[in-house]
Amino acid sequence: MTEPSDWRSLLSASERYDNIQRLTQTAAAAGLSQTAFAIENEAYKSATTREEYDDACRLSSDVAITSAPASQSQGAHGSTDDEDSNNGMSIGQYQNCHYVASGVTAEVYRSKDRALKVIVETRDIEPHSPAREAKILGLLKGPCISLLETFRDQEQRFVLVFPYMPLTLANLLEQGPLPKARIRLVFNDLFKALHNIHSQGIIHRDIKPSAILLASLNGPAYLSDFGTAWHPTLSAASEPADAKILDIGTGPYRAPEALFGNKSYGPPVDMWGAGVMLAECCSRPPKPLFESRAVHEDGNQLGLILSIFKTIGSPTRETWPEAASFKTPPFDMYRAFDHRPWDVVLPDVTPDWRELIAALVRYDSGRATAEQVSYTIGSKFADVFSNINPLSRPWDIVLCKIHKP
Repeated sequence: MTEPSDWRSLLSASERYDNIQRLTQTAAAAGLSQTAFAIENEAYKSATTREEYDDACRLSSDVAITSAPASQSQGAHGSTDDEDSNNGMSIGQYQNCHYVASGVTAEVYRSKDRALKVIVETRDIEPHSPAREAKILGLLKGPCISLLETFRDQEQRFVLVFPYMPLTLANLLEQGPLPKARIRLVFNDLFKALHNIHSQGIIHRDIKPSAILLASLNGPAYLSDFGTAWHPTLSAASEPADAKILDIGTGPYRAPEALFGNKSYGPPVDMWGAGVMLAECCSRPPKPLFESRAVHEDGNQLGLILSIFKTIGSPTRETWPEAASFKTPPFDMYRAFDHRPWDVVLPDVTPDWRELIAALVRYDSGRATAEQVSYTIGSKFADVFSNINPLSRPWDIVLCKIHKP
């Protein structure tokens, strides 16, 4: 049987050439900065199996197609729409702005290499605060998204201007399994960003794939969407530290402490969301770890709570002692589900990634911090996690192992 390490010797030059030819067409159509040769060569060098190599080439091709600028798309008769590329709207000094997406309070437009977040709803939008978002963004460093400027447009709407990023992590997940090297790159940047904000006492509160922007298929990645972020001084008047808003997060990435009424939650809510997102990225095919219906369908999120309990087991007073003081303790109110080990929950995920996920997706206060994980994820997981159970061993042991001479 051929060993995984021998897959390169079985890959013919003609197969590599075919991949480069296919990537050449899609990369040009999407305006990617990387050449097809560079994309294929990176996949060839970083993949550990033929399957990973094929996935990387296919994903690069698929994402290039989905990220191609609208001005280069073909019309019904095969003609391009270049003649319509200047028909966008004007927003302040920015011309030819084209609609990209919208959220609860804002619409996003693209003008060349800039993304404009236009605030369209200003009534009763807490915890959304565009002014606070701008102030928080001004305090951050990369790999958090950079705020370039703010202004009022001709309709007196508040506008935040960012560098335009062609991709999100959500885009990549829609295309199928992610190569391990790409997962490592994206989450390395994410945890650095979380370390940056958490060191300032800031809580993002809405970690999700669409909030992770990418400059290219291979990064860098940037943490964005700080519209509901909490700051220890800027948010203190409307949300004291022990009376924070509970309606935070999105769908399956919402942390359990907020679901059970703990208004004193902190940065660990972001780490839970990051862990759930990491589990989704490592699954083949990508699939959310928990099931969650829209708020208008399940306002009290009982469906999400049930999914969490069924997936990893119900918390007990021993596994989540802090929850005894919550407004709505999770004990004795719901059907109890037995604890499920992570090799059962994520059987197709390699042990190194599983152990990192287990250190993040756990009920108690022992959840790994962004500082700890930002050290860990940049190292070889096999070396870092060898013989360490993150559910029972303190994370300073992991850090000591990383820095051991």
